Amino acid sequence: MSDAGAAARAAIYEDGITACKGAFSAEWADTMREDIEKAFAEAIERPGGAVGRGPKRYYVEIHPEQLRGFVDLVTHPWVTAVCEAVLGPRYEIVELGFDIPFAGAVNQPWHRDFPMPDITRTQRTLDSLAFNLTAVDTEEDMGPFEIAPGTQFDDSPEFGHGMFPPKSHYPRYEERAVRKYPKRGDISARSALTIHRGTRNESQKSRPVLVLGVDAPGGINGEKHDTAVTRAYWETLPQQVKDHLHCPVVDVLTPITQKHTIEGLVMGEA
Repeated sequence: MSDAGAAARAAIYEDGITACKGAFSAEWADTMREDIEKAFAEAIERPGGAVGRGPKRYYVEIHPEQLRGFVDLVTHPWVTAVCEAVLGPRYEIVELGFDIPFAGAVNQPWHRDFPMPDITRTQRTLDSLAFNLTAVDTEEDMGPFEIAPGTQFDDSPEFGHGMFPPKSHYPRYEERAVRKYPKRGDISARSALTIHRGTRNESQKSRPVLVLGVDAPGGINGEKHDTAVTRAYWETLPQQVKDHLHCPVVDVLTPITQKHTIEGLVMGEA
């Protein structure tokens, strides 16, 4: 295990989140934003292309070849080191998508992105990671991401759908809450079990964020996603990427109908 991987693993197990500042250039992030905005314009025009995550807030899943920087991202030394350290050498890339809170997005309820897996509940083993890359330099009025460090193992039968803590738990999260202000080129890695929320976007700007989801072998998050690649694209990929991208190889891509809804976020402000 590399030093970077060991440090990231320790941070993720303790706080639920870690980051690598300046992993890419601002220009690389600007290209990412172009691809996100193109994909969003296409997705929002068809049924099921974008799923609401609350008022004025959307999630869209995309295929790898819709992101010009996909190979750069999944072969970045910090990303691969974190994946290997937390999930093991046979980790699997299962999700590529993005969230966009627009002007008028409100506070989300505190939540995690899926119910706690049995392996986490019984063995305190984290079997998935979410990497986030901002497409803008985040400012206070843009509705920054807010996370409650150290809550990735919180568990209670009171959690709605296994994901939404009751309001009686909110003081714990508000006491721990940290707002994140990433810049273009930064990468964060977190357990999506760590309790978090998007906050109110009081600006007139959108705040697009790329999401890369990675599972350990045996993880089940891939069931919620429909990642695929064309044969022509597959043939261009380095073996290092093919080893971790276990998805259908097809002649023609089918636009993705979103499966990964998170019940409750459409309710808006908690």
